Amino acid sequence: MANIIPDAFKSELLKGTHNFAASGGNTFYIALYDTTLGPPYTTSSTVYSATNECSSAGGSNYPAGGQALGNAGVSVPSANTAVVDFDPEVFSSVTISSVGAAIYNYTNSNKLVLVLDFGGTKSASSGDFTIQFPSPTAADGILRVA
Repeated sequence: MANIIPDAFKSELLKGTHNFAASGGNTFYIALYDTTLGPPYTTSSTVYSATNECSSAGGSNYPAGGQALGNAGVSVPSANTAVVDFDPEVFSSVTISSVGAAIYNYTNSNKLVLVLDFGGTKSASSGDFTIQFPSPTAADGILRVA
């Protein structure tokens, strides 16, 4: 499966549902999934789903629903392209395996923003699971509008 930008997100973006401003913007969360992203997710998905989400069972320390992303922000790194950027997200002292993640707007009814496919299973065993977002450039930003 590849990364997914839901159709609903595209129209919600134009309606002003999602505010990625670094100061005063919405709160966005990232949740991790352990077996498959689809289901629960397809391009017609509209909200965050707990189906197949990593579990906090067995002392993994993974918080249900994921964690809030830090420092959302919008920039225009080159002409004709705006990008959203987040700080790296660290799930501390966890024991999990994940195939991907979902970013959703916690502030606005858990509306789905983006589904990320890690391209294979990534794991942490009693350690940190870190998601490093790509550089916020016109070619590499995690979420780009051109």
